[in-house]
Amino acid sequence: MPSAATTKKTTAARARPSAKSTAQQAATDGKLHMHSLDVHAPVHIPYFTPGDVVANTQAMTSKLPKLPTRDLLFYGGLGTLTVAGALDWPVALAIGGATAILRRGRHE
Repeated sequence: MPSAATTKKTTAARARPSAKSTAQQAATDGKLHMHSLDVHAPVHIPYFTPGDVVANTQAMTSKLPKLPTRDLLFYGGLGTLTVAGALDWPVALAIGGATAILRRGRHE
């Protein structure tokens, strides 16, 4: 007659399937057994709509200083002539410096 300890081990072994029997079951029924964890946490992902992009662009460009287009065109043209070789850089520097001094004296 088996002892009480042997009976408990045999009962526990029958109640719990072994790893081999579980693998054989998965192989025979052809299904993959998986567990998944469902998490319902609020996740906030920022995104921009086209209207947001336009509004943000207008807000940021309104904070930029206004550049006088007349000065920008003059100094840009002077730099272009210098790069093209029509003026030497000391002459262009003298013209640009004299123009800046004369315009600043006129505005003050």
